[in-house]
Amino acid sequence: MSTQTSADDKTSPPARKGLMGSGLMVSTMTMLSRVMGLVRDVVIATLLGAGSGADAFFVAFKIPNFLRRLFAEGAFNQAFVPVLSEYSARRAREEVRELLNATAGSLGAALALLTAVAVLAAPWLAWLFAPGFGRDPEKLALTVDMLRLTFPYLLLISLTAFAGSVLNTWGRFAVPAFTPVLLNLSLIGAALFLTPLMEVPAMALAWGVLIAGAVQLTFQVPFLARLGLLPAPWPNFAHDGVKRILKLMAPALFGVSVAQINLLLDTVLASLLAGGSVSWLYYSDRLVELPLGVFGVAIGTVILPALSRRHAEQSTAHFSAMLDWAVRMVLLLGLPAALALAVLAEPLLITLFHYGAMTEQDIHMAAMSLRAYALGLPAFMLIKVLAPGFFARQDTKTPVKVGMVAMVANMGFNLALIWPLAHAGLALATSLSAFLNAGLLAFLLRRQNVLVLQPGWGRFAAQLLGGCALMVAVLGLLVPGVAAWFDAELGWRAAWVALLVAAGAGAYFAWLGLLGLRPGHLRMGG
Repeated sequence: MSTQTSADDKTSPPARKGLMGSGLMVSTMTMLSRVMGLVRDVVIATLLGAGSGADAFFVAFKIPNFLRRLFAEGAFNQAFVPVLSEYSARRAREEVRELLNATAGSLGAALALLTAVAVLAAPWLAWLFAPGFGRDPEKLALTVDMLRLTFPYLLLISLTAFAGSVLNTWGRFAVPAFTPVLLNLSLIGAALFLTPLMEVPAMALAWGVLIAGAVQLTFQVPFLARLGLLPAPWPNFAHDGVKRILKLMAPALFGVSVAQINLLLDTVLASLLAGGSVSWLYYSDRLVELPLGVFGVAIGTVILPALSRRHAEQSTAHFSAMLDWAVRMVLLLGLPAALALAVLAEPLLITLFHYGAMTEQDIHMAAMSLRAYALGLPAFMLIKVLAPGFFARQDTKTPVKVGMVAMVANMGFNLALIWPLAHAGLALATSLSAFLNAGLLAFLLRRQNVLVLQPGWGRFAAQLLGGCALMVAVLGLLVPGVAAWFDAELGWRAAWVALLVAAGAGAYFAWLGLLGLRPGHLRMGG
């Protein structure tokens, strides 16, 4: 790649837009991605169910995907965006390009080395992340073969995340938000067209992951070029900006990604439980990821660059107001989403996944872990918007301390709950530790006078809780029994789910409207 020549205004700080508008756009693109992700999972569930092939693929995909969230979309993004925002606000365009060149080159070189080591060490990695597979040599060997195809995805998707961070900083949120759709399309295509060609059908999905990484990176390159920000990668770990990013990244590895680490611990322990446990947790987690991505991640994505600009401009009051707005937004959308997932666990899982190799027992088991994960959804979302309150101020040490406390607590919860509740106990432990994490982050932001609650919280709480109670009552009255869902055809299931979602959302937002909440109350300037 080569640096593009452009006018000065292309590397100046982006124009400020309303956070609500940016958030809605990211939510829309993320919704499309998550819906395609559910289609992908329906295809996988139909072809593989919750058997050994599915378990092997989910572990082989989870390892690079976990590291992607930990490094690329977690620590790197949270360290890179504030530094890049500062450069764009205070430095000349050539200095911005030098930072991009050095960062892209250093990131690519480090990840290329890590990928080479991981491919060679695949048998040990597979055993480390799924020690229970050691009881089944064939499953472990299949996981190793898949991992050698899926791990290079980390290099490709991390460079994609780098490009996305640049685009987000310049206010181009739509392209990075749409990019995950290409992963889902690649996996769906691999499942439908490569599976019949493979001796082991699940191997087609591993090839799909590798293809997806290349497609996603290639997709973002023209948009960087259009901004004149396409880097000429050259490793330079001595560059001042790179050194600052690395310094911020080290503690951020835990601070922003505790939820992902907890989910990975669930996989490790689930591999020791009954066959299918890994898949039950995967399918339930996928449903929780839909509202988490559409609401929590979307809001967290748009506020990090905005908070970073406020910090660079020393606009303390606006910074606090923006953080308060983000907390209200995730509660407004996350709490009803969590309750709806808990009430509609079986109907959603049956409608999406009860086909082909997916059995009724698999549905019942996945519903148990889905309810446990749903309990923690508001906390997962709060972490996404509270952590940027530290990272935008280039404080990565405080979140890591909180993250370590939450991780230790999660391990204790796991040991306490895995025996009575099996896989559902692992999901419940993750939710409980997320509440601890979010609570500590909020407490510390309040103590530092960074999170300053704005007027109107009492009225907002009444609106929110009343709307949630009405929604649960409406869903409880309308939802048919579980047996009816198992017996019904796809068309009936889909129609009833659509009706239930519309009725629940209608009741919730009608209550909010009756109590005076208007769209204008949700606006926040960027």
